[in-house]
Amino acid sequence: MIEKTLTVKPLIVMTIAGSDSGGGAGIAADLKTFATLGVHGTCAITSVTAQNTTGVLEIFDLAPEAIASQIEAVCSDMEVKWAKIGMLSSSEIIREVVKEVRKYGLSPVLDPVMAAEAGGDLLRKEALSVLIEELLPFCKVVTPNAPEAGALAGMAVETHEDARVAARKIADLGVEAVIVTGGHLDATDLLYEAASDTFTRIPGTFVKGGTHGSGCTYSSALTAFLASGESLDMAARKAKRFVEQAILKSQPVGMGVGPVNQIGATLEEKERYLVLRELKEAVSILENSLNFPKLIPEVGCNIGMAIPKAGSYEDVAAVEGRIVWCKGRTIPVGCVDFGASRHVAGVILASLRYNPGIRAAINIKYSEETLAACREMKLEISSFDRTEEPENASTVDLGTTETIKKFGSVPKVIYDKGSPGKEPMICLLGTDAAEVAKLAVELAENYS
Repeated sequence: MIEKTLTVKPLIVMTIAGSDSGGGAGIAADLKTFATLGVHGTCAITSVTAQNTTGVLEIFDLAPEAIASQIEAVCSDMEVKWAKIGMLSSSEIIREVVKEVRKYGLSPVLDPVMAAEAGGDLLRKEALSVLIEELLPFCKVVTPNAPEAGALAGMAVETHEDARVAARKIADLGVEAVIVTGGHLDATDLLYEAASDTFTRIPGTFVKGGTHGSGCTYSSALTAFLASGESLDMAARKAKRFVEQAILKSQPVGMGVGPVNQIGATLEEKERYLVLRELKEAVSILENSLNFPKLIPEVGCNIGMAIPKAGSYEDVAAVEGRIVWCKGRTIPVGCVDFGASRHVAGVILASLRYNPGIRAAINIKYSEETLAACREMKLEISSFDRTEEPENASTVDLGTTETIKKFGSVPKVIYDKGSPGKEPMICLLGTDAAEVAKLAVELAENYS
């Protein structure tokens, strides 16, 4: 008997906006945001821009009927309620989009883009009044930054009190809610809900990174969260956090303003999961070895692995409380977690600076016999002197760095003979935790 599986349709959202050939803003930013947040993104392109990180070179508007045809193709086939609206460069395009919004009963989140982050006008001056008079009354939420709020409200917006006044004026034009984003103020967004006449401040912090596409990303994230059933307040908070992470994870791709990286935080979480999974497998390899306990130092040992591009101890996972031996068995004292070891993490971080492919290490008991076994296995070996460490130094970062410089690359084995109060130690290094665990087990067998 064949069982039927229940298929749950994904939430479907739409973006009606311009393209960015540089991949940083507009349709590109919106679709990346939708995908990252787990909703199915559809699109209707309004204009094709020749654009890069330094600015907008040219704009080619699509015919209004071509835009309408895209919207109709999607909405006649899929269940779309929420739509993010971005670049609408002309009066004709705005009127066509309004007609389609009304026809299919869409709930729009309007990002009233007027200029590109890197420079270049995206909304013709004569089209602003059409956007205000004919599109705003059909929008659920509008998300202007301070200059855009000023243009919509007909006033300068330079303070939070200005933002409050402008938000009320914009709401009086017919939109249900206004979010004046704080990127041009103090990073605090201001949410105004017309029905209840309430203001909500949504605090944030300025973070370093590329900001091209941040406005598009915010409004499309807000759309995705609203489509998922979040309240407006919660959707606004989640969208803000999402954009902050996208800016933090941005990477320069050209000579100008770098684009935000919508999937950066998600990819890092994936890497953290993979590291933890790899590390658990490595610990299991050590536990199942009958010979490995002979290589565990008196203070215990640890095995660690870093995510790619690790920059701190919190980016390196290890075993909490170390690994010890008891009655001839290998016993991990705690679970694997990030930030669990500074000693092994220090070796890994120092190695990463010279070879990004070396992301794992394990420390084992020092002995001349163990070193002899390493030589028999033809492993690359180097060492450093811990008596030369600066006073009160608590890590082996400096020693590892110096021995790598001296050796000319990252060897498989780094050892030190200790110093007063510091036990001698051998570290085995490799590309991943399973590799160094297997190397340690092989070494233990040869040592035996």
